[in-house]
Amino acid sequence: MGLLEETKFIMKKYNLYANKSLGQNFLINDEVVSNIVSVADLSENDLVIEIGPGLGTLTKYLLDTKAKVICIELDKRMINILNDRFSLYDNFNIINEDVLKVDLKSLIKQNKETGISKVKIVANLPYYITTPIIMKLLEEKLDIDSITVMVQKEVAERLTTIPGKKETGSITYAIYYYCEPKLLFDVPNTSFIPEPEVTSSVINLKILKVPRVKVNDEKLLFKIIKAAFMQKRKTLVNALVNNKIFNSKTDCEKCLNDLNIDTKVRGEKLTLEDFAKISDYLK
Repeated sequence: MGLLEETKFIMKKYNLYANKSLGQNFLINDEVVSNIVSVADLSENDLVIEIGPGLGTLTKYLLDTKAKVICIELDKRMINILNDRFSLYDNFNIINEDVLKVDLKSLIKQNKETGISKVKIVANLPYYITTPIIMKLLEEKLDIDSITVMVQKEVAERLTTIPGKKETGSITYAIYYYCEPKLLFDVPNTSFIPEPEVTSSVINLKILKVPRVKVNDEKLLFKIIKAAFMQKRKTLVNALVNNKIFNSKTDCEKCLNDLNIDTKVRGEKLTLEDFAKISDYLK
């Protein structure tokens, strides 16, 4: 039985439908699922945290690697299905909770104490909440090795580009600060039921042992970056002054001149290193 037939069978058996408010689209492409697991590079000594497993399509492949798999699923309807499907697997666990509320640091620490080697995040993320989930994983400085996730293609490009390129967004700098990002492959909308309106992409974020740049105040660095992108169409000077990073244009222009940064530049053209220099100038 292929994934399409299996998915339809499960949905009919449990009288189930995709919940649009939770961003549910069920993956039915065997090759895509297999490729995701291959890219994640799992071993039996690893812990995999799968966010939003849904019907368990990806979960089944993850469990078969012999890695320990902890699923975090918000939709209570899915809990019974997942328990029914995988109750005989001794490497399967499930948490019925919103991942944004889960104490992942404690969860990982507890599992590391049992002899787990590496911790990896693998998921087909709900598109409406992709950014908050990824930022939680990074900002909490969790003891994880990598993040392999499927996201909307447009978002994937923004997450994996080099800061200063066309697709740059404020999150680009955060990803580049914490990770070595790679855009791996696209997934057509025909790979899901129901079909989403957009193409998806799978990305891999390898967590750096130390951040890419050293700054005196990490929070200030990202406050400046966020301010620069709150008014993307304005020059960096106007955006930083309007968002109270500098008291006046004169102060901001002096900073940029001292750092050899063009005072007419927009924030999206700066490198991570440029923002780090501005941050350290102020601190």
